[in-house]
Amino acid sequence: MPLRRDVQHIPLQEIARFVDGRIHGAGETIITGVASVTDAAPGDLAFIAGERFTAAARSSVAAAFLVTQPVDEIRAAQVVVDNPGYAFARVVERFFLAPHARRGVAENLVRGSDTSIGPDASIWPHVTLGDRVTVGARVTLYPGVFIGDDSILGDDTLLYPNVTVREGSVLGSRVIVHSGTVIGSDGFGYAQHRGRHQKIPQVGGVVIEDDVELGANVTVDRATFGQTVIKRGTKIDNLVQIAHNVVIGEDSIVVAQVGIAGSTTLGRYVMVGGQAGIADHVQIGDRVMIAARSGVTRNLEGNQIVSGAPAMPHEQFLRAQTLLPRLPELRQQVRTLLHRVAELESALRGLQNRKKPRARKK
Repeated sequence: MPLRRDVQHIPLQEIARFVDGRIHGAGETIITGVASVTDAAPGDLAFIAGERFTAAARSSVAAAFLVTQPVDEIRAAQVVVDNPGYAFARVVERFFLAPHARRGVAENLVRGSDTSIGPDASIWPHVTLGDRVTVGARVTLYPGVFIGDDSILGDDTLLYPNVTVREGSVLGSRVIVHSGTVIGSDGFGYAQHRGRHQKIPQVGGVVIEDDVELGANVTVDRATFGQTVIKRGTKIDNLVQIAHNVVIGEDSIVVAQVGIAGSTTLGRYVMVGGQAGIADHVQIGDRVMIAARSGVTRNLEGNQIVSGAPAMPHEQFLRAQTLLPRLPELRQQVRTLLHRVAELESALRGLQNRKKPRARKK
């Protein structure tokens, strides 16, 4: 969403109260904008996420900073909070985002029978609603959005241009879906018979719970039977493939280009790094962290970090990685040792043959 065009003049004390922070320095400082440490202009508020940003903050012209503890070498005012990044996001949302303008419903909306649209909706031109579609209050649908028959969109949900929601899908409240994403596409299911591939009808649905965000060009396949489910608060990055009957638990993070095969279940607070792949019918426990480009082919118990393909405990993976550059050297050492062992065995056999007693003549 865009920042407000009209310049804001927010006293730092008001921002500190809003984020439950403690002011270090001039509390009467006026904040007129927000920016990163390196891009900040005079009047801007920025935040310091860690010690590596402190050097940049020393040369920044920002008017004030959100910090975890006061930084004495910075002259600008500071607001001390537990989590500067989180506090900064709240400040931007509260004071500096442009208010959402309600557009109403476009005249050229394609609308099926028995549809319901809640109050204060913003439906742009060239949107299509199928039969028996329910759209909640304050929903925003940008141009090119398609909502299939018998689908439900909860309150305050936002669908950016060219999002497709296939029939029978359910989206909760405050769901954000970015452009190009397809929800409810057919799962990839075929029965092989005499060398041919018979399509298995995908008659299930998709449930996206409250406060989920899906990035651009994400695909969430409908279930063969039952539901594919993305639970409350989960955030999905761009270009992610979620196959049929997958269940992703609450408050999980799935980074770009991840592929999750069918009937796999992820627990709560799971984090999956970019380009990781997870095989079908796998169970992932709560609070598992899967490193980027890992390949998960077996069940994983909760509260662990895994890396590599096939995935293994992260510490074990790091030990294995340290050996990779030495493999040619180790290979040569093994070949040398095998050659020396063969020479020793040959010498030992010769020695044993010389020591054998000769048969006495009768």
